[in-house]
Amino acid sequence: MSIDPSQPDKSPSPSKDDPPPAGAPSAEELRRAMKAFKKRLKLARLDDDSGLGHGPMSSGHRSGIVSVAAPTQYPQAVWDELVRLGRLKYVGHGLYERPEG
Repeated sequence: MSIDPSQPDKSPSPSKDDPPPAGAPSAEELRRAMKAFKKRLKLARLDDDSGLGHGPMSSGHRSGIVSVAAPTQYPQAVWDELVRLGRLKYVGHGLYERPEG
């Protein structure tokens, strides 16, 4: 049997009810990473709002930034675990966003 690279991987996606994998990041590390992510998203939005035509004294356009690249001071396993837990959503090309709700 040969593997067809054009077919997507059919492995089951993990859910937040599954136990964390061995060597998973600690709860404290996940908390710090989430805090760093929120800060990065907030700063990206503030930077976008500081441009001409986006301020509170103009027509009030809100920032269109909804996703940012994860901070690099935390390993990829941390971001994968936050996605698995439903705290973040991976949107592609290394970008993450906060889920709705």
